[in-house]
Amino acid sequence: MSKTRLSVRGDAREFVLAVGETILDAALEQGLKLDHACGGVCACSTCHVKIKQGRECFSAASEEELDQLDTARDVSLDSRLGCQAKLLRLPTAGAIEIVIPEWNVNAVREGGH
Repeated sequence: MSKTRLSVRGDAREFVLAVGETILDAALEQGLKLDHACGGVCACSTCHVKIKQGRECFSAASEEELDQLDTARDVSLDSRLGCQAKLLRLPTAGAIEIVIPEWNVNAVREGGH
């Protein structure tokens, strides 16, 4: 299976993301705290991430995902739901870089929603 490095701003650890895997799947497998109140079925926006590098390597956002993102805070053009952003091909830049918005991190620390 083809894999690439996944870096998370503010986290010094190195993570791996495989082609065919979502950001949420990789997070759960490797101990990266990414909230997922709905269990990763695109029914909430708690796994909101911003893909800063390698965005073109992911599946396109569905209408359902875009509707859920409408309920997230601090949404931008690079926003995706971690449960829906599936890596389709390896990046030419060598790594995927994401940001977990601060409100997501706070929700996890406070025990969820």
